[in-house]
Amino acid sequence: MSPLIIAIDGPSGAGKGTVARAVAARLGYRHVDTGAMYRAVAWKALHEGLPLDDETAMGALAERVSLEASDGVVRIDGHDVAHAIRTPEIDRAAAIAARLPRVRAALVALQRQLGEGGRVVMEGRDVGTVVFPRADVKIFLDASPEERARRRANDPAHTGGREGSLTSVASELEARDTIDRTRSASPLTKAPDAACIDTTALTIQEVVAEVLKVVEGKET
Repeated sequence: MSPLIIAIDGPSGAGKGTVARAVAARLGYRHVDTGAMYRAVAWKALHEGLPLDDETAMGALAERVSLEASDGVVRIDGHDVAHAIRTPEIDRAAAIAARLPRVRAALVALQRQLGEGGRVVMEGRDVGTVVFPRADVKIFLDASPEERARRRANDPAHTGGREGSLTSVASELEARDTIDRTRSASPLTKAPDAACIDTTALTIQEVVAEVLKVVEGKET
């Protein structure tokens, strides 16, 4: 089997992370979470007191940090931030940072280095459209807004350990969707050649099986 680059994109709450990790484990591939990179940069900016909407300062930060975000490890300048970046505050901060073209340029360059040579499952919002537009396999996961909000509200990693209000989580997701889909730099969109999977009524195992069917089709 030739080494593949598998891109999995989609909005928050669609199941990208869980599915990407499971697919990578099944194939013996590396798993790269591009969203964690933006979160880590946002975390670093908050700790340094940088204005999140200052492209010059944020771009310089993204270009100089040492960053790792693969196989469950998230480190920035030696700090393990795998848990610290999964909070509502960082959700909001990352959405702001991700709008900045200079930040995106720096992180896309790093993501391409990480994916070079294949044998990687990379998840995010622009992997199949911008990072690897010629990825061997492109998947776009989606789910109903109600189901995505329910999942996020029940996920302590994104509610700061507190019970999430479904109404407030739904509002935050709607705001994040708007930012992601309308930003000028690498907006969230389905690649024309991506296989779209609606995960609303599917179990994780069923979604993984669907993704692997697409992968197997590329191998033959």
